[in-house]
Amino acid sequence: MKGEVIMFDNFDAQILARIQFAFTVSFHIIFPAFSIGLASFLAVLEGLYLWKKDKVYLELFDFWKTIFAVAFGMGVVSGIVMSYQFGTNWSVFSDKAGPVIGPLMGYEVLTAFFLEAGFLGVMLFGRNRVGPGLHFFATLMVAFGTLISATWILSVNSWMQTPDGFAINDVGQFVPVDWWKIVFNPSFPYRLTHMVIAAYLTTAFVVGAVGAWHLLRHTAPRRAGTMFSMAMWMAAIVAPIQIMAGDAHGLNTLEHQPVKVMAMEGHFDSHPDGAPLILFGIPNTEEKRVDYAIQIPKLSSLILKHDLNAPLAGLDTIPDDKEPPVAIVFWSFRVMVAIGFAMLGVGLFSLYCRWRGTLHENRWLHRAALMMGPSGFVAVLAGWITTEVGRQPYTIYGHLLTADSISPIAAPAVAASLIAFIVVYFIVFGAGTFYILRLMARLPRDPMPDLDDGPIRTSGITPAAQTGHHGGQHGH
Repeated sequence: MKGEVIMFDNFDAQILARIQFAFTVSFHIIFPAFSIGLASFLAVLEGLYLWKKDKVYLELFDFWKTIFAVAFGMGVVSGIVMSYQFGTNWSVFSDKAGPVIGPLMGYEVLTAFFLEAGFLGVMLFGRNRVGPGLHFFATLMVAFGTLISATWILSVNSWMQTPDGFAINDVGQFVPVDWWKIVFNPSFPYRLTHMVIAAYLTTAFVVGAVGAWHLLRHTAPRRAGTMFSMAMWMAAIVAPIQIMAGDAHGLNTLEHQPVKVMAMEGHFDSHPDGAPLILFGIPNTEEKRVDYAIQIPKLSSLILKHDLNAPLAGLDTIPDDKEPPVAIVFWSFRVMVAIGFAMLGVGLFSLYCRWRGTLHENRWLHRAALMMGPSGFVAVLAGWITTEVGRQPYTIYGHLLTADSISPIAAPAVAASLIAFIVVYFIVFGAGTFYILRLMARLPRDPMPDLDDGPIRTSGITPAAQTGHHGGQHGH
């Protein structure tokens, strides 16, 4: 009886620890996903200002750099909390995997965080102190630092998904054998590409939503029109690239983590003569089937194997205790894919409006862009849920079970800290997010042009946007 109680307590502690880490990482990831793309956007804005000498780019830079600073700060704070959980809730995992992931995390701090922090102050406050060239260099370094940070973090997480270049010593620790194989493990290039593009798309749709909001309200049409045009270019160009990158990532996952793909596709049964693509349905894990399935015959085999009749194994070939939670993976994957195609649709719609010369006047496009503002964050969260839940029941895929990774900690202790995190996170980060939204809503109105400066030129503003508000001075 006593053993059963201990096992029940351990099970509860494991579930609570997983929920706690999922909660904190969900809050954390939305800020780096935004700051990675926004740092590059700031570099582009400052570069365009130095090249074209158009003050609208400098005004947009000043507007977005404040938002970047707040988002960057919240990302740092939320990330620190996660590192403590490796010691409190996942000490066994830290002990066993520490020789591999510890140095990688240290490299992230040394090469990326110090670079970002070192140049962030210059970017935010140093324009009038260091000159335009050095200030632009600082902005580039901040953007470069965010990319390096993403590189190291994705390397660590990818190694946990597709571990390589290691050995296990006598005490059960994962020790490095080949650092090249550890860093550039089989899934790393695909996951890094997919995540960085996701960050750019996330930022593009936030910028596009802010621009659309102000275009709908007829405030600051020069600034709003410029940022909206740049965001829609990003959506139109990068969304199809992301779909192709996602397809390549899926093929890599099929090769190295086939069980995850089985859960994503909802394939409870093997299909020796071609597997259908299940568009929608309700996974029934008890009966091992997808109820009310809407499917296209053999299309899954065509996508994954490029052959209509290619056989695909199902979850019937996997022991029940090695299956991930199918319903969560199934639905999170579909949310991510649906948002990806919605982004593609908005990008194509913007190209049509640009061709018609109504990019800044089409209110349906503006409403669509405004609704899609938070879509990148939802897609990033859905993608990470697919990745992390699909890896279960392992922390290090195929080698270390999640049940064997948790600290010897009581469930009430984990529950107490989880409740504390929920309360504090919603207060602190809720207030921070509200402040960011207030900043986005306060785009200053366009200044009246100085007659001695000649006509104002704003990239992407159509002739139709030159009339109607603020004295008719809106464009070209």
